[in-house]
Amino acid sequence: MIRSPIPRVLSTFRECGVEALLMGGQACILYGGAEFSRDVDFAVLASPENLERLRRALEELVAEVIAVPPFEPRYLERGHAVHFRAHHPQAEGFRIDVMSNLRGVEPFPRLWERRTTFDLGDVGAVDSLSLPDLVASKKTQRDKDWVMIRRLLEASYAQGAESPTPEQVVFWLKELRTPEILVACAKSHSAEAERVADARPATAAAIAADLDAVTDALAAEEAQERALDRDYWAPLRVELEKMRRQGR
Repeated sequence: MIRSPIPRVLSTFRECGVEALLMGGQACILYGGAEFSRDVDFAVLASPENLERLRRALEELVAEVIAVPPFEPRYLERGHAVHFRAHHPQAEGFRIDVMSNLRGVEPFPRLWERRTTFDLGDVGAVDSLSLPDLVASKKTQRDKDWVMIRRLLEASYAQGAESPTPEQVVFWLKELRTPEILVACAKSHSAEAERVADARPATAAAIAADLDAVTDALAAEEAQERALDRDYWAPLRVELEKMRRQGR
């Protein structure tokens, strides 16, 4: 399920005591939404003590920064990702990306409280973003992220539909992106759907079993999130381009 360099990376982070949450493609694999990912992404606590533990882990992995920005707390705090390439024999060439602040999700301490811990056998316990936080972090400008959100929600619904918790039901009604499944969920949980419908037009349309209206509402949701993501990253991209020019 997890490609070969991952055990070394995850074990090193754990052994060094890094307070980090798996996110991105590798987290999607654990939740049943993806089959393959070429890198590993972490949300990390940007405290001085934790960043020192992170430095030790990266040193053990013989990891070097491969792009702008440099590995400095100020860039993590502003929302940038810092990119590394590992050269440890058991993780040669593997990319590691770290972030501290993510658009659309709460600060790291709240993410940590809500985390999901997976037992990966020989690798041990691995902390990940909770599924709702992972979905929120995937609402970007990238087409593939919207495909992944849909898969994650479909997998969650398939796994839990027979005996869901109240929290799962509300999560599905707020986030499902497959019109037919959203309609089925709204039918099965009508009282909860009515409560969610006031804040989500797609769920209101699902209550009426109007698939065309559900599809249109989901498209509007996606367009709004893409626009918010563009606005968020616009000043950060300007800053990155300035660093690139200065580097040249």
